[in-house]
Amino acid sequence: MSQISDLVASKLRDIPDFPKPGVLFKDFTPLIADGPALAELVRDIAGRYAGHVDVIVGIEARGFILGAAVAYELGLGMVPVRKAGKLPGETLKESYALEYGTAEIEVHTDAFEPGQRVLVIDDVLATGGTAEATALLVERAGAKVAAIEVVLELGFLEGRKRLADRPVNAILTV
Repeated sequence: MSQISDLVASKLRDIPDFPKPGVLFKDFTPLIADGPALAELVRDIAGRYAGHVDVIVGIEARGFILGAAVAYELGLGMVPVRKAGKLPGETLKESYALEYGTAEIEVHTDAFEPGQRVLVIDDVLATGGTAEATALLVERAGAKVAAIEVVLELGFLEGRKRLADRPVNAILTV
């Protein structure tokens, strides 16, 4: 493992039976509560994409935290992708499957300049539904997904397969 993946692993905590019995939840909050660890994580991500992306997308809700910090570090803007009904302007919508039912996310129609290179950031890649829907929104809005960056990938759920040929980087895969 690399130094940054070791740091991430040391700051995650397991919460058994959340959000339902039988699920072992990987809690990300100790990582973001540790200022030096958060700074190191943000610098690591920003260093990978400096000069290669034009704007950051943060996926609701924990992707907002990292997305804003990485955007700040790179001197770029951040576009939020939110749950349906949370953005005030005209939006594009994309539905995706959840374990029980579907959900919908949105982005403003004018969020991107044509052809902008977008870095999509989220905390966890699990089944890939949210990341795939976000990538489709970015592309429908006229931008290009340069990469998808996650802190933690639950590899056994094979979410990466849903992201086609889009570059994906996970700092830690379990």
